Amino acid sequence: MYSRNQASKLTQEFWTVFGAYMKPVPSADGGRVNWQNYRTGVRHLYFRMQADRSRASISIEIQHPDPLLGELYFEQLQALRPLFQNELGESWVWLSAPSNETSISEYSVRKELEGVNVLNREHWPRIISFLKPRMIALDGFWSQAKYGFEGLC
Repeated sequence: MYSRNQASKLTQEFWTVFGAYMKPVPSADGGRVNWQNYRTGVRHLYFRMQADRSRASISIEIQHPDPLLGELYFEQLQALRPLFQNELGESWVWLSAPSNETSISEYSVRKELEGVNVLNREHWPRIISFLKPRMIALDGFWSQAKYGFEGLC
């Protein structure tokens, strides 16, 4: 068992290592990008990577305080689904939750890797091998898709 401090330190160390693997990779547009904290340029639309004691995941998340705009963002993302699937080359789970207890609309498109533990250094290569190509592909998708969201912001 790990103390809270040890778990936090190992998790932080994992993301530092992941950042080092990703640092030399340019964005689809050729520029530098902070892969761990990817900026979509669209408020309330995020690319998220997570790793915990049982899984790793990567997702596009829409968390909009206006339920109608959240739904509109998700509909726009769904309209771009063929481009998404072409760029990613695999199926992801598309989830919609029009409102939650905080009255924020939450929608997501996600892919998970089960059976890995970020606190186990031996799992880090599997987690990195899962996240890295998908994050690069999401960037490739976003370099084309972001223009579909310009009028919605």
